[in-house]
Amino acid sequence: MVDLVLPAHPPLTHLHDEILSDYRLAYRSRQASLIGRREVLSGKAKFGIFGDGKEVTQLAMARVFQKGDFRSGYYRDQTLMLALGEIDLGQFFAQLYAHADPEAEPATGGRAMNAHFATRLINPDGSWKNQSEMYNTSADLSPTASQMPRLVGLAQASRLYREVDVLRQMSQFSNNGNEIAYGTIGNASCAEGLFWESANAIGVLRVPAIITIYDDGYGISVPNEYAMVKRNLSEALSGFQCQEQGCEGYDLYTVRGWDYPALVDVYRRAAANARQDHMPSIIHVYELTQPLGHSTSGSHERYKPKERLEFELEFDCNRKFRQWILETGIANEQELDQIQSEEQALVEDERRHAWQAFTAPILSEQQEVSSLLERLGSNSQHGEQIEQIRSRLSSQPVPYRRNLKAAAQEALRLTWDENNPELPAHQYRQALVAWKNRYEAENAERYGSHLHIQDASSALNVQHVGPRYATDPLRVYGFEILNACFDAALQREPRLVAFGEDVGRLGDVNQGFHGLQEKYGTLRVSDTGIREATIVGQAIGLALRGLRPIAEIQYLDYLLYALQILSDDLATLHWRTRGGQKAPVILRTRGHRLEGIWHSGSPMGGIIHLLRGMHVLVPRDMTRAAGFYNTLLLSDDPALVIEVLSGYRMREPLPENIGELTLPLGVPEILRPGTDITLVTYGACCRIVLEATGHLQKLGIDAEVVDVQSLLPFDLQGIILQSLKKTGRILFIDEDVPGGATAYMLQQVIEFQGGFTWLDSPPRTLSSKPHRPAYGSDGDYFSKPNADQVFDAAYDVMHEADPGKYPALYS
Repeated sequence: MVDLVLPAHPPLTHLHDEILSDYRLAYRSRQASLIGRREVLSGKAKFGIFGDGKEVTQLAMARVFQKGDFRSGYYRDQTLMLALGEIDLGQFFAQLYAHADPEAEPATGGRAMNAHFATRLINPDGSWKNQSEMYNTSADLSPTASQMPRLVGLAQASRLYREVDVLRQMSQFSNNGNEIAYGTIGNASCAEGLFWESANAIGVLRVPAIITIYDDGYGISVPNEYAMVKRNLSEALSGFQCQEQGCEGYDLYTVRGWDYPALVDVYRRAAANARQDHMPSIIHVYELTQPLGHSTSGSHERYKPKERLEFELEFDCNRKFRQWILETGIANEQELDQIQSEEQALVEDERRHAWQAFTAPILSEQQEVSSLLERLGSNSQHGEQIEQIRSRLSSQPVPYRRNLKAAAQEALRLTWDENNPELPAHQYRQALVAWKNRYEAENAERYGSHLHIQDASSALNVQHVGPRYATDPLRVYGFEILNACFDAALQREPRLVAFGEDVGRLGDVNQGFHGLQEKYGTLRVSDTGIREATIVGQAIGLALRGLRPIAEIQYLDYLLYALQILSDDLATLHWRTRGGQKAPVILRTRGHRLEGIWHSGSPMGGIIHLLRGMHVLVPRDMTRAAGFYNTLLLSDDPALVIEVLSGYRMREPLPENIGELTLPLGVPEILRPGTDITLVTYGACCRIVLEATGHLQKLGIDAEVVDVQSLLPFDLQGIILQSLKKTGRILFIDEDVPGGATAYMLQQVIEFQGGFTWLDSPPRTLSSKPHRPAYGSDGDYFSKPNADQVFDAAYDVMHEADPGKYPALYS
C-alpha cells in the first residue's frame, strides 16, 4: 500500500493563481450544496444530495482529467463536474428543480434527481460526437455501486483502441488508447458485490482505470465497522497491490481527503501510470467529512457521536484547504474572504436565474389554462366553482404542470352536463378539451421520449433482407449458421468485439464462435471469468465509447446475476439522458429447454417487464437469430437475443447471404395457416406447437400457428389480430410461469390491439408450472408445455365452443 499522508510533497506554492482558482471552486461548490439544501427544505425542490466534503479531492482529480477521458461516478462529484466545465451553476440548480428542458438541464432533461451527471455523447441526429475532444461522463445511477460494471468497459476500450490494429484510425473515440476511465464510489458502497467484481475484472484485464473511494466513515448511519472487514478499506484491498513492475493488480494509494498537496501528488502519479502503461489504481481517500449529512432526507446529528461531529468540523476539507493557503502565504485572510463573498453572491445569483428559467414556462402555461378557465366560467352555470378552481391554481406556491392538468380535468368533470353544442359553455369547454389533449401529448414527449432510438439508427429502420439459398443448399448444424454469421460480422465491422464465459478459446459452449479467436485475435474474441454483472457492464462501457460489443451470458438462467445492471443502466440509458447517450449492446444468451432447474428456465415475463428500453428477441432457429444479429449491428438499439438451446444440433439450410440477411423486429411469422384457432408462441415452443397441430388436424381442427419472433417490440403490424379476426379463438403458449409472458402477449392482442371484439371464445394461456422445471425427461414433460398439453388446451377451447362437434375426450 502506498501511503501518501506524511511524505514531502513537491512544492505547489508557485502555482498561486491555480491554487486560488481551486479554492474559489471549492467554496463555490460548497455554497451550491448549502443553498441547494435550503431550496429543498423550503419546498422549491423535492430532494437534494450533494458533494460537500469531497471538494478538495475532486479538484485534484480535475487537474489530471484530460479530454477523451471518461468518468463513471455517482452523485457526490459536483465539484469535479464544475471544475471540468461539464456543468455550470445554472445547470446544477436546473437539475435540482427538475427542469424538463435539455437546454437548461442537458444531463437528463429533468428526468433524474439532482447530482446525476452525464455529458451528451451524441448529436441530435444520432451521430457520435468527437469524444477525444470532450470531457466525457457516463450517465449516473442511484443504485449503489452500479457505476462500477460499466467502468470495466470504459477502461478496456482504451486498451482495444491502442492494441487492435483495425481500431487505431478511430480518432473520434480515442487518441491511441491514452484515455483514463475514472470511477468514483463511496466507502459504504464498496461492500457491494458489484464493486469487488468490477475491481477484479479491471485488474485481470489490466486496463487504465482510476478508482477513487471516498471514505467518510459512514454509509448513511452505518459506520465502517459494520460494513468492512478490518474496518479499513486499504487493508481489505491490500491483496490487489501490484508488487513489482509489470505485474497484475493495482497501484494502491491512501491519502487524507483534506490534504490538498498530497491529493494533487497522488492523482498525478496514478494518472501518469494509467495513461502511459495502462496501470490501474485505487485511491482510498479517507478522513473525509460530509458536513450536510447523507441527503436532505435526514440529519447526521442523529447518528454521529459528538466526537465525530467535532472531527468533521475541524477536518472539513475546505477549512483545511484555507488553513494551508494561509500557512503557505499564498493568500491572506482578506483575499480569501473576498473570494468567499464573491462566490456566495455568484451562487445566489445563478440560483435565482435558474429558478426563474424553470418557473417561467410553467407560469406561462398556467396563465393559458387560467384564461381558458375564466372564459369557460363566464359562460357556464358552474361559474362559481370554476372560479374557485382557477383561484386555487393561481395561488399554488410552486408551479407544477400536474396542477395545471388536474385543474383542467376538474373543470371538465364539473361541466360534463354542458357538453352540448347548443349550450353557451360548449365552445369554451371544447377549447379546454383541446388544450388538455395537447398538453398531455407535450408532456408525454417531455417525460417519456427516447425510450428507444428515435433517429435513423433505430433497428426499426433497417431494411429487411431475406435469406437467399442455392438450388440445393448445404444443410448444416445451427451452431454453424451462427458461426458463419459471426465470422462475416467480425470481418465487415472492425468495431465488433465478442466476449463472455468460454467464448474465446473454446468458441462458446455451443461453438457459435468456434475458430474465431484464432482468426481475429484474443482482444476481439475473448474469454471472461464467471462475472455476469460485469460482462454486461463491460459491454455498456465499450458501447459508450463507440465499439460494438456482443456480450454473452452463457445461459438464460444466469441473466439474473446481471438483471439489475441491465434494468437500471442499459435499458434506461437513452431515456434517462433524453437521447443524450446510447449504448448499442447486443446481449446474447440461450435458454428454454435443457435439463435441470438452473438450465431450463424461461423467465420471460420478468425480463420483458424489467428491460423496457431494450429489444427482446426470441428467434426459433439460428437462421432467424443470424438475421436479428445482422439487423442489430446495422442499428444502435440495445437488445437481448435468446437463442434456443435445442437448435444448435438441428440442421438448417445455410443461406448464401448469411452476412447480409436481416430480420425485422416486431413482425411475427405465420408458420401454419388455419381457420379454427390461433396458436401464438415463440422460440422452442414453435416446434412443439406445430407437432400438436398435426394431432388437432386429425380431429378436424385447423389451427393457425404464429411465431411472435420478438417480444419487445411486439407485433407492430397487428398480424396476430388479423389471425384472430379469421379464427375467433386464440391460445398463447410459452415456457414461462403462469401470468408471465403469455399474460403479456394476451394483453397486447386482446387489450392493446383490440382483439376482444373478435373473440368467439374466451382467450386462453398455456404456460409452464409455477415451480422450476424438474430434472430429466419426465421432469421436463410434467413441468413445461408439451405437444399433448398444447393439443388438450386447444381442444378444450373448441369443445367449449361446440361440444357436439368436439366432445369431451377424457370423460
